[in-house]
Amino acid sequence: MFSKSCEYAIKASIFIAQHRDGVTCVGVKEIAKGIQAPEYFVAKIIQELSRKKAINSIKGPNGGFCMSEAQMKKPILDIVVLMDGDGLVNNCILGLEHCSSDNPCPMHHEYQKIKQSMRNMLENNTVADFKSLVNLKKAVLNTN
Repeated sequence: MFSKSCEYAIKASIFIAQHRDGVTCVGVKEIAKGIQAPEYFVAKIIQELSRKKAINSIKGPNGGFCMSEAQMKKPILDIVVLMDGDGLVNNCILGLEHCSSDNPCPMHHEYQKIKQSMRNMLENNTVADFKSLVNLKKAVLNTN
């Protein structure tokens, strides 16, 4: 459903948020290990998130990546759109350019329900929400 980049971006954001104490930043190696992802790939994704202000990058010996309270409260949809664009919640499931309620593809009406549910989940949940689930051990970021 999400691209691999988007999956890693969401997981990395949640992992970074878990380690937020206002002082400590998390390094790429620790993030990659924590979300079971290739370090090089995670580094590129984290740089993109930082460049687009979804996370903060701190340089220096105690540097790394961290998130502000405001960044943690943004909807997950923001990360999805940064990484994959808005196609997941806007495009036709069959890829038709002019699919609409007036000119529907064969799957349009059924997919609209799914698409609206997906949009609601992505708009109404934040990194902080998912961080809480992981912290409460109601969800996991990796299977180790």
